[in-house]
Amino acid sequence: MKVVINVDGGARGNPGPAAIAAVATGGDGVVIEERSETIGEATNNVAEYRAMLLGARLAKQLGADEVELVGDSELIVKQLLGEYRVKQEHLRPLRAEVLAAIEELGEWSLRAVKREQNARADELVNEALDAL
Repeated sequence: MKVVINVDGGARGNPGPAAIAAVATGGDGVVIEERSETIGEATNNVAEYRAMLLGARLAKQLGADEVELVGDSELIVKQLLGEYRVKQEHLRPLRAEVLAAIEELGEWSLRAVKREQNARADELVNEALDAL
């Protein structure tokens, strides 16, 4: 089963209160499941990595054997793909954790999109933050 998972993470204050979200859709574009949660105090980059991890875990729970993770942070996607170095020491363990999680998925890909193309995941992050 192919699944596309749009993820987003954000912090208000950077660092500040942070939340993450993942929206899973099937090959037909129909939403299968949505998840969001607050993660305490974090930076935007930490939240983006944690959102990727949430997306990978959701894909595994859904039993997907082909996964495309889509996020609106070009920095995080390129760091995960090895195209950019991870300069901040505290992000390296998160990168390793995300890579380990997605490598368990079988066939996978990562893609960065503009924020407008990630609207539902962004909405879920903001709804979680607004509820604090």
